[in-house]
Amino acid sequence: MMTTVNGTPAKSAGHDLFEPQQATVVKREPLVPNLQLLTVHAPAVAAKIQPGQFVIVRADEHGERIPLTVADWDREAGLVSCVFMQVGTSTYKLGKLKPGQVLPTFVGPLGRALEIEQWGTVLCAGGCYGIGSIYPVARALKEKGNRVISFIEGRSKFLLYWLDRLTAVSDEVLIATRDGSLGEKEGYPNRVERMLAAGEQVDRVIALGCTFMMYQMSETTRPFEVKTIVSLNPIMIDGTGMCGACRVAVGGKTRFACVDGPDFDAHEVDWELLLARRKAYLGPETESAEK
Repeated sequence: MMTTVNGTPAKSAGHDLFEPQQATVVKREPLVPNLQLLTVHAPAVAAKIQPGQFVIVRADEHGERIPLTVADWDREAGLVSCVFMQVGTSTYKLGKLKPGQVLPTFVGPLGRALEIEQWGTVLCAGGCYGIGSIYPVARALKEKGNRVISFIEGRSKFLLYWLDRLTAVSDEVLIATRDGSLGEKEGYPNRVERMLAAGEQVDRVIALGCTFMMYQMSETTRPFEVKTIVSLNPIMIDGTGMCGACRVAVGGKTRFACVDGPDFDAHEVDWELLLARRKAYLGPETESAEK
């Protein structure tokens, strides 16, 4: 049976028996080079998703299930959006989806929702796909009455996106580019260290992005004892706690990023262990993408 969303015919595909309904692609568009925005009509997920949670997505019935952090949602329209980077076979398949296609898997929300309270001044730092991920966090923090500072970074201005969205939910937006094409050349570590050393009030830091960026933020805020939260989505694979690939030592105890997180106190994460394991699947993924 053909399904339509906003008048667009949906292509049939194998579908998981235990999903409440079909999830249909509404829009898939490039944001900046190598980063895509995927918007899906999935009312059951949109009704319950919270900042910090993720979904499991499968591009076709032959593809693998991959976890993606949710970047936005519209509960009334039943829409959920994710920003993803094309790095391997599965994400390249996602990058070829067209409106109307039915996803065989789009399940969630998964993971624990990020704790959102009124803390005072909160710095939200995002890089790469993390720029999209901090948007719902900044929005929720603002709704709680916090003063929100959003800090985004990229190699150049053409790799930055959603500045208008972040400006709408932030009291201040800081921008850094490595080539100095927009904002300051000074990146996360130096800029944040300078802020804290000058006595600027920052009650909490939330960092979302690649593992090395989150590690840098953790080490920058540690001497100032500013509680820092990081999302360990980048190390997840299965997303349900069954594969064990996202195990991480937090506070001396083994945790799984997907079921115990994905958000953790950055100062309790064993970064040496995490960074040593982060490229374990790089070889097989590269080989798969080439084939």
